[in-house]
Amino acid sequence: MLEKEILEKVKQKVREGSLRYYITTFGCQLNENDSEKIAGMLEEMGFCRAEQEKEANLIVFNTCCVRENAEERLFGKIGELKNLKKSKNLVIAIGGCMMQEKVMVEKIKKSYPFVDIIFGTHTLPNLPEDICKAMEKNEKVRDVIDIEGEIQEDLPIKRNSKFSASVTIMYGCNNFCTYCIVPYVRGRERSRKPQKILEEIQNLANQGYKEVTLLGQNVNSYMAVEREKGIADSKINSFAKLLYAVARIEQIEKINFISPHPKDFTDDVIKAIRDIDKISRIVHLPLQSGNSKVLKEMNRQYTKEQYLELVDKMKKQIPNLMLSTDIIVGFPGETEEEFEDTLDVVRRVNFEQIFMFIYSPREGTVAAIREDQVPEEIKHKRFDRLKELYEAKVDENNQKYMGTTHKILIEGKSKNDETKWTGRTDTNKVVIFAPDKVHEIGNMVNVKITENHKWYLKGEIIEK
Repeated sequence: MLEKEILEKVKQKVREGSLRYYITTFGCQLNENDSEKIAGMLEEMGFCRAEQEKEANLIVFNTCCVRENAEERLFGKIGELKNLKKSKNLVIAIGGCMMQEKVMVEKIKKSYPFVDIIFGTHTLPNLPEDICKAMEKNEKVRDVIDIEGEIQEDLPIKRNSKFSASVTIMYGCNNFCTYCIVPYVRGRERSRKPQKILEEIQNLANQGYKEVTLLGQNVNSYMAVEREKGIADSKINSFAKLLYAVARIEQIEKINFISPHPKDFTDDVIKAIRDIDKISRIVHLPLQSGNSKVLKEMNRQYTKEQYLELVDKMKKQIPNLMLSTDIIVGFPGETEEEFEDTLDVVRRVNFEQIFMFIYSPREGTVAAIREDQVPEEIKHKRFDRLKELYEAKVDENNQKYMGTTHKILIEGKSKNDETKWTGRTDTNKVVIFAPDKVHEIGNMVNVKITENHKWYLKGEIIEK
């Protein structure tokens, strides 16, 4: 690590200059969680959060490489900073998944030489040192290591919310879906020790947090690798057992988790969701495609029929269950008939939410080198058809909420009407409602749904 005196010198410079930081995050909630850790380290150094980029002395980009548009957005943002860097003493740092790709690192070095720091997904603890080198020694820092890094515990963290928090329970992925770059940049599956997870959640509960979201690339395979190696915890050695343990923390009132994999949705996990009232009634169950041939080519390890059987089993065992999903449109070689299979699954399952994506090749993946890429025009037409099918069901699905009462965490003021509060149902539906004189932001309240506005619901607080 950097010599303590240099670090202290930089901290003193930070304090004297009231230096500010600004973080832009691309991608998933795991990246959001990493950005909270970056913010925690920066504030421990003495930096303050800036409201706008132009106010910052340090700008950090935490990147995602899952989709092509994230790259385009990043390069556009970096280009905008060139003149700002000339006009002030600005340090620019880029980290995250994209920086684990050698081709991306080389592109940054060649096209954007004014970038000061490049850091990887496993070098977060080194960021204060990297910043010190850039500020004190005016060095360009390239701090990217191999993807099989150790899990770093006890990093400082600056949460974005005072009531709802995300907690990473595992890192990496072993599935190697043929369209996905994540295993190549995040590494193989590694689970955090259950004691560390429960300590973190208990500390959140002690601080007044009411809701936690458990995060992982493949969250319901928690401890699977460790079980195979014979090194799993003797008491909490599966995702289901972890769910029961988290539920026993009394102050925590809502538990969510993302993202699971259908192949790992074992009976004990289904039973845990059924038995634990604190667990959200909406479960994310990524489909990706409704055609068995495409699923095999994606290396998803289940068929259309197996997916539908799982859905049927879950709906029979878990009362009031709703499902959300991910769907990729235009995977290489996908025919019109195969796409129709996807639409068929959407009709039969009646998903509460669909996160739909147009396939984009990721360099380094198996699917990217296939010669049977679907033309962009066809991909966009299929995307529009899927979107139309989904949106046609939204109003119909919303009708079942009318007159029902839900326990909702008051998250804050509505973005569209500051005189109203906002929160979410157990099935992740946004609800807008008028405040009362009894409750505050961060409280749990009973809200009766009174109106349907398609993408959100309106309600009123009631005493139950």
